[in-house]
Amino acid sequence: MRKPVIAGNWKMNHAPKATKDFFAKLKSGFQNRNNAEVVVAPPYISLAAAADALPGTGITLAAQNAYFEKNGAFTGEISCEMLSETGVHYVILGHSERRHVMGESSETVNRKVLKVLSSGLIPIFCVGEKLDER
Repeated sequence: MRKPVIAGNWKMNHAPKATKDFFAKLKSGFQNRNNAEVVVAPPYISLAAAADALPGTGITLAAQNAYFEKNGAFTGEISCEMLSETGVHYVILGHSERRHVMGESSETVNRKVLKVLSSGLIPIFCVGEKLDER
């Protein structure tokens, strides 16, 4: 049986300094009892700070999104190759905010899932509806 995954998406919170401070506090009291895989998804700007702080915590690093191309003129996007080099293992894809606020289509999410899988990363595929639909 696979271990459950508990993932925390930081959304657009915690710049690098706040990320370092958070992990300094977390390390003093956090104990991963190995009952679940604990994953954090800080914003891109804080991925390196989180990766530096994670050793010894038992916490795994995730990205909040990825693009389906390896490189190129895609301003503001980030590739799976870049994420892997930073220490990311998981990528959140298809989040409701990406779909409903940014207009991301199911076709785009599918391309991203395929790219994440082919890059050796693990997708966290979001499904669900808007609050008013729920």
